[in-house]
Amino acid sequence: MTTSSPEHVDVLIVGAGLSGIGAACRLQELCPGKSFALLEARDVIGGTWDQFRYPGVRSDSDMYSLGFAFRPWTGRNAIGEGEEILQYIRDTATEHDVERHIRFGRRVTAAAWSSATARWTLTVERAADGGTEQMTCGFVHWAVGYYHYDAGHLPEFPGSERFGGTVIHPQHWPADTDVTGKRVVVIGSGATAVTLVPALAQVAEHVTMLQRSPTYIISYPKVDPLARPLLRLLPDRVAHGFLRWKNVAFTAGTYAMSRRWPKASARAFIWQAKVQLPRGYDVKRHFTPKYNPWTQRLCLVPNGDLFRSIRRQEASVVTDTIETFTEDGIRLASGEELRADVIVAATGLRLLPFGGARLEVDGAPIELEDHVLYKGMMLDRVPNLTLAIGYSNASFTLKCDLTTRYACRLIAHLDDVGLRACVPSEPDGDVAREPALDLSSGFVQRGIGQFPRQGDQAPWRLRQSYPRDLRELLHQPLEDGVMSFR
Repeated sequence: MTTSSPEHVDVLIVGAGLSGIGAACRLQELCPGKSFALLEARDVIGGTWDQFRYPGVRSDSDMYSLGFAFRPWTGRNAIGEGEEILQYIRDTATEHDVERHIRFGRRVTAAAWSSATARWTLTVERAADGGTEQMTCGFVHWAVGYYHYDAGHLPEFPGSERFGGTVIHPQHWPADTDVTGKRVVVIGSGATAVTLVPALAQVAEHVTMLQRSPTYIISYPKVDPLARPLLRLLPDRVAHGFLRWKNVAFTAGTYAMSRRWPKASARAFIWQAKVQLPRGYDVKRHFTPKYNPWTQRLCLVPNGDLFRSIRRQEASVVTDTIETFTEDGIRLASGEELRADVIVAATGLRLLPFGGARLEVDGAPIELEDHVLYKGMMLDRVPNLTLAIGYSNASFTLKCDLTTRYACRLIAHLDDVGLRACVPSEPDGDVAREPALDLSSGFVQRGIGQFPRQGDQAPWRLRQSYPRDLRELLHQPLEDGVMSFR
């Protein structure tokens, strides 16, 4: 049953994962007089870092830039393990006293804006009893990411019903899974696969990574070699600031180099893999991608753990396509058979905008693919709404934090001028529409069509530059001829 008198707060944050908790902390800091609540579909905070429980789960960016700028990462590892990151999110929520603002078991199914009241009305489904309720707010911030967390991408493998062993998707890893002494095949070559293989290889009889085509896999120090001396010589905040910007600059430089000199960058990335693999290893077949660097994200392996597993013959890589599952494993197109007790389908994620919620403005449904992203965080013609979209070439939270800080600027400006709504106008006809994420990864290509577009020029372009966004989003005037205040 829907309540007749919805609860109202100034700001609603949808999602209580890494970006949602960060947004709540920033809102308290920058808009201290505003009431707010977080709506979380699950019964705990942490988002991805609580839900993903597969062996070895870890960050795919360094933690000095993935962590919050207002609460620096103090863990020993630069590449954080899943439990470490989850505890970091929990500790941040406790330290900033945002837990009391979270409504757990609340999945947002619809959001409707009314220009007459200058309010959003969110329809919320309760997990406890399946009922619904409504909440209203003046401003809504979506921090649910853009993945379908209830179901990953699982292709229909021919003959899968015949396989006598266990098939697992990493997104829903059973807690009682034990691969000790077993033969494991991991299908995939992305970040999840290169994380799973060395972790499983520690206990399995053997692990095979089966890939259709190679990925750029880069060894990265698990512990930043500069962290200990800097923390010993400098105040903590200064040292962490230096480490954060050092890693931002390194990632930005690598990205820029890859875009400007793709062939040279590819050779460098492939060479660093080659020197960590056994002599005579077929690097061309297994570690030489067919695409240019950074048209898909690079996969980081801390201290080269994947390469180490291959050197120790605990793991191997097979590059081929699946003909069919058999009773004992997988038969490949080449005729080779891979025997397996456990098959892990690390076949990717599914995209899902706004957590699947339906949006409308003044009774008219919002067809997301007909809208264009403004500054990579708002939709044209949609008032008082921001969404967290991270960088594809750097840590996700870098852009998410800027988005929240920009939203706080908008909220404060509305108060200053005595108005209630801010909305980007529709872009001119000469602005070309392009996919929101400029990546060729399979999961992006499968689902990007249901997302809003980006333009080919400012302020509609989703830039991949944290230093540039930092300057423009925090210091340039809000009134730019596109954003209107009502």
